[in-house]
Amino acid sequence: MALPEVGGIAPAFTLPNQDGQMVSLADHAGKNVLIWFYPRAFGNN
Repeated sequence: MALPEVGGIAPAFTLPNQDGQMVSLADHAGKNVLIWFYPRAFGNN
């Protein structure tokens, strides 16, 4: 999958939040959303 362009439309996705509940980007349609992640948080560094 190609990376989205800065300022572009984010692809649809669903991921677990900090409480393990599934959250979809579509749940927040029409709102500003900040997505924060740590790419190497769970990998072998």
